[in-house]
Parts: sequence; structure tokens; C-alpha cells
Amino acid sequence: MAFLMKSMLSNQVKNLGLGGGGEESKEESAPSDPAAAAGMTREEYEEYQKQMVEEKMERDAAFAQKKAERAVLRVHLREKYRLPKSELDENQIQMAGDDVGLPEDLQKMVAEDQEEEEDKDSILGQLQNIQNMDMDAIKEKAQATFTEMKQAAEQKCSVM
Repeated sequence: MAFLMKSMLSNQVKNLGLGGGGEESKEESAPSDPAAAAGMTREEYEEYQKQMVEEKMERDAAFAQKKAERAVLRVHLREKYRLPKSELDENQIQMAGDDVGLPEDLQKMVAEDQEEEEDKDSILGQLQNIQNMDMDAIKEKAQATFTEMKQAAEQKCSVM
């Protein structure tokens, strides 16, 4: 109850103009210099600001580099699977510069994928695929295809 009375009375007094001077003195006592507000000298504050700008530039450069690396990976995948190229990826790579490449762990993954594909394309890879095939299903499919071709030929040819 006392709080309510105090707040109501103080608001009324402020409206009259009698108690409003306290706030103005607080605003005047606040320093206009940001260095003083931070508790530093002017030189320390300027050095701090330079450091902040340099760190931001480094973070931005690292971020652009990561984006370019991702773009290189996407370009690689698009080439591998014959998908259409993206202008956005090309622009990100150009913005980062020509020294952009895949990170080491991704290079290892790409190399492993290429080795697997080479193994599959080799004769030994094809022989392993033959072992995994269901020969009965292949025979049935071949016989069905042969029967269909024979029936189609009989219908078209009067000699048979």
C-alpha cells in the first residue's frame, strides 16, 4: 500500500514540475565520451575499436572462405552427378579467390568415392556384381522376352 501511495504521489509531484530536476541531473552527469563510459582512456578506446574491426574482418574472411569451400563441394557434386551449374556457387568461389579448395577431410571422402567407383567400373567389380545376381530370375526374364519376340514375329510374318 505504501508503494502505491508513493508512486502515485511522486507522479503527481513530477507533473507539477517540482520533482523533475532529479532526472535531468542524471542525464547531465552521464559522460558524452564513449571511452570514459567504458572506463578507458581515449587511446585505449581507439585501440580497442581497431581491434574489434580487425577481428570482425578476420571472422568475415574466414566465413567467406568456408562458404567458398562449401560452394566448391557443391560444384564438385554437380559435376559428378551431371546437375546444372549454379551462378551463386561460382560467385562465392570468385569472391573468396582462386586459392579455395576442398578441406582435407572432404578430399579424403572424395578420393574414397572415386576409388569405389573405379573398383565398380573395373572387370573385377563387374565379376563381383555377377556373383550377386539372381541367375534364375535373369533366365526367366530372358525366356519371357524371347517368347514375346517370337509371338510378335509370328503375327507379323505369314511364313512362320
